[in-house]
Amino acid sequence: TRNSRVMKSLVRFKNTYLILVTGSLIFLFACNSLAASWSDVNTEGQGVEPGAFGHTDSLVPVPAAERMELYLPLLQGKRTALVANPTSLVRAKGSPADTGRAYTHLVDTLLSSGVDLKLVFAPEHGFRGEEDAGAIIRDTVDERTALPLISLHGKHKKPTPEHLRGIELVLFDIQDVGVRFYTYISTLSYVMEACAEQGIPLIVLDRPNPNGHYVDGPVLEPEFRSFLGLHPIPLVYGMTIGEYALMVNGEHWLKNGVQCELRVIPLAHYDHSKKYELPVRPSPNLPNAAAISLYPSLGFFEGTVINAGRGTEQQFQRYGAPFFPPGDFQYTPKPNFGSTHPKFEGQVCHGVDLSKTGNLSMVDPGFLLDAYAKTPEGQEFFGPTFTAHAGTEALRKQIESGSTAAMIRESWKKDIRSFLPIRAKYLLYD
Repeated sequence: TRNSRVMKSLVRFKNTYLILVTGSLIFLFACNSLAASWSDVNTEGQGVEPGAFGHTDSLVPVPAAERMELYLPLLQGKRTALVANPTSLVRAKGSPADTGRAYTHLVDTLLSSGVDLKLVFAPEHGFRGEEDAGAIIRDTVDERTALPLISLHGKHKKPTPEHLRGIELVLFDIQDVGVRFYTYISTLSYVMEACAEQGIPLIVLDRPNPNGHYVDGPVLEPEFRSFLGLHPIPLVYGMTIGEYALMVNGEHWLKNGVQCELRVIPLAHYDHSKKYELPVRPSPNLPNAAAISLYPSLGFFEGTVINAGRGTEQQFQRYGAPFFPPGDFQYTPKPNFGSTHPKFEGQVCHGVDLSKTGNLSMVDPGFLLDAYAKTPEGQEFFGPTFTAHAGTEALRKQIESGSTAAMIRESWKKDIRSFLPIRAKYLLYD
């Protein structure tokens, strides 16, 4: 009958639907299992293949902190220490990337997940990211969680054996911007060194590098090693913080050549050419993407008398001084968030506005040369930390001798070519 034929058709449709749904679930489970197995193979720092986690699709990169299924099982039952600051954020599942309210701090995520979190280490600018550059920060206790907050930019820059007593695992999650004198990578190196000496495993939660699409600048010379640069890398090294950790460990760059037991939890949907907008400023004076892009070039001004926008809302998007020739652009630095006493506080600075500059793919010494040419004879230009920022004496000598920007950049190429094969060994992404 017609009714029986209809019933048979419905049964066939139902069976086909169930088969399709079941098959899809099995396929997705297999894909997830395969992805997890790739993560297990390639995050140990042993024989990492370049581009192992490369993606060419248009999906938004997913920081490792949000891939909780890959690292929370490793923390369960372990007395854990965390290295973190305001960038250690976890976005809620399904939330749009540009909605700040959708984020929680990793501390809250760990505690709510039952992790036995014992203390938090904080880098330069402090756990809440409010301190001036270079400010000495004291240890304290977090009022809300009662967790000890240990400063790694105060009395100690490296965790002590006392800090790590009883700790079974250290977790590191801080947003880097891929510039050698940005001190979070120095903190990472000292944490790695302390973990190696105490036999404590370290897990690094990887994050995108907004300057990860190129390699440029002078390579650090060993005699100029400092907290502004510990290892022989170019100013811009084109690696995520996880890749960088693998390189430091693999090249035996830690003190006495020690290596720590290191695991890197990788990003998803990331490659080095992919643009990534940070949800919060990584430090007080990098307020937006323009500042982050210009920072490799304008950061040199930190070692000079020139103001690079501190004391304004366009930090590292302008530079100037009261003694520059008057022009169309001027500004007056005043105390503000992250800069209690900016250079030339309260004085009118004549200068250059770079806030409309597009995304850079090079370190441009032309800004330094321009500022040096505008500085009157008899006015000191270089400060005591310029060589430490540059990682070499050559840059100062080149500026003083009248070298062009092209000549300076050409002088970097030999050392960069030597660095690139080292870098390639530790890349996790295309």
